[in-house]
Amino acid sequence: MTVTTKRPSYLQALIPLLALIAMLASSVFLFGEDSSYGPNQIALLIAAAIATVIAFNNGYQWGDIEKGITEGISVALGAILIILMVGSLIGTWLLAGIVPTMIYYGLELLSPSWFYAAACIICAIVALSIGSSWTTAATIGVALIGVATGMELSLAITAGAVVSGAYFGDKMSPLSDTTNLAPAVSGTELFAHIRYMSWTAFPALGISIVLFLILGWSASSSANMDSLDAMQSELRNLFNISPVMLIPLAVLFVLAVAKKPALPSILIGALVGGLWALLFQQDVIATLANPDRANFVVGAFEVVWLALASGVQIASDNADLESLISGGGMESMINTVWLIISAMTFGAVMETTGLLQKLIRGILKAVKGTTSLVTATVFTCFGANVLTADQYMAIVLPGRMFREAYAEAGLDPRVLSRTLESSGTITSALIPWNTCGAYMFSVLGVYPLHYAPFAFFLLLVPMLTILYAYTNFKILRLPGHETTAA
Repeated sequence: MTVTTKRPSYLQALIPLLALIAMLASSVFLFGEDSSYGPNQIALLIAAAIATVIAFNNGYQWGDIEKGITEGISVALGAILIILMVGSLIGTWLLAGIVPTMIYYGLELLSPSWFYAAACIICAIVALSIGSSWTTAATIGVALIGVATGMELSLAITAGAVVSGAYFGDKMSPLSDTTNLAPAVSGTELFAHIRYMSWTAFPALGISIVLFLILGWSASSSANMDSLDAMQSELRNLFNISPVMLIPLAVLFVLAVAKKPALPSILIGALVGGLWALLFQQDVIATLANPDRANFVVGAFEVVWLALASGVQIASDNADLESLISGGGMESMINTVWLIISAMTFGAVMETTGLLQKLIRGILKAVKGTTSLVTATVFTCFGANVLTADQYMAIVLPGRMFREAYAEAGLDPRVLSRTLESSGTITSALIPWNTCGAYMFSVLGVYPLHYAPFAFFLLLVPMLTILYAYTNFKILRLPGHETTAA
């Protein structure tokens, strides 16, 4: 028996979105920062249920919707596994003194007057080298948050600097998956795409660094440097601090530069961290080992095993330092996984039932020229990040929808690929329930809405993309088409 489905109306497509916005706003109002620890997930699932009811009314069967949900969640499984593995990496790197060593040397070398700018530049270089904003945030970013804590600087501005630098490097690196995905969807070549992106990326990074320098100068007079020596002394008391502790970090970078897959690379980094803990941090392990274990070796392996699974809890007289050097483990990422699964469920229902496509096609009807086309793409990618909670879907879906429109407008495919990444990739970390925003929150401990005003690079790139379209600056066109920015 053939089941006929009806096309959704614009009102039907808007109802789940408006319901989600209302519930998420209520969640943040009622629960504040704790909204990501359950309330947002419930909002996403209820919105998915509303979309499902609308789909039933249009003739869709539960089996089709369930299949769509399964396929939608499967898209995020790779990200989920990486998130869990990063939790293990943080756990063993804390235990092994790797993150504490980065914090120690950071406290020794950095000054509050240029710290924010330096944080942005360091993360940009690292992410460019390894092609991963996530790994950069989970390693260098975590250490820089620790340095900011020691200097009593703003964690929100520091997180904004970390995310800005990490996304610049990720966006401009040929090792990045999104940097490869955008030209693939648009029909252009990878390095041509990267070169074209540089026209928006480098000015945005330069402006960001200037703004971070200004914020650093304004904060330097009030920054308390007295706590630096005390924190460094406590780190030396707790851990064996030496450059040797940074070798696992170098191993991870080498694997990334060698274009090895992210998941096994992070697993290797986590296991090397566990080995380093056994070799160099035996005093730390002794304080954490089960006192009932007569055999120290058995107890030591138990501590490392638990660090991979549940993280570590290292006691310190310095409360800020204790919160910084404790945590990690796969267990610490469970809430993030919960959020991702809930978000992907909502996005999958919206896509499977045609509601998402209805919204995007409605946008296309309002497009009249280059400026409106690029602007529509930017806001559609942002909207897809909000709706599907996944940067990959925010690149692929709008890319498919807009590719023909760009060709009809006589625009080079590089214009589309740059616009997709300037909005689909860049804005993902600004949305708390997006996989990227949730991930950054899980590793940096700063809520996305708090660092968003200071994530200058993420804000400037979409603005420059639209500005270039309006002024017709560096807008490439196919041969034989008139130049117009209408």
